[in-house]
Amino acid sequence: MHMQSLQDLYVDQLRDLYNAENQLVKALPKLAKTANSSELKEAFENHLEETRHHVERLEQIFEKLGTKPSGKTCKAMKGLVEEGAEMIDEDAEPPVMDAGLIAAAQRVEHYEMAGYGVVRNFARILGHESAAKILQQTLDEEGAADKKQTKLADSMISTRAAQHYGA
Repeated sequence: MHMQSLQDLYVDQLRDLYNAENQLVKALPKLAKTANSSELKEAFENHLEETRHHVERLEQIFEKLGTKPSGKTCKAMKGLVEEGAEMIDEDAEPPVMDAGLIAAAQRVEHYEMAGYGVVRNFARILGHESAAKILQQTLDEEGAADKKQTKLADSMISTRAAQHYGA
C-alpha cells in the first residue's frame, strides 16, 4: 500500500488492529481452556466476548469509510500469540501456568491499548469524531481488561505461585 496521507495511514493501522483482534478471537479460547483458576477462565471468556465486539466496531468504522478491513497481517500480534502458545506448552504447575498466561495476556493488552490510542488520535485529527468515540470505548475496555488481569495476578495467582513453588 502506498501511503500518501494520514488517512492512508489511519486505514492501514485500523486494518492492523482488525487482524490483531481476529487473531485474538482464535487465541483466547485456548487461554481460557488452559487456565486453571476459574476466575482467570472467566476473565478470558469475558474478554473473548469483548474482542468479538471490538471486531464488530472496527467493521462499522470500515463501513463508514467505504473500505474493506482485510489485507493486513498484524505481525506483532502474531508474535504475541505465539508467545502465549509457548506458555501453554510449558510443563508448569497450575498457579505458575496461570501467572504465565496473565503475563502473556497483559502484553497483548498493552499492544492493543497503544494501537487503539494511536488510531483514536488519527480519527480525531481527521475529523472522524464518531469513529474516535468508538475507538475510545474500545480503548477503555482494553484498559479495564488489563486492570482486571493485574488484579487477578496480584490478589491470587502470582501470590500462590510464589508461596507454593518458591519466589
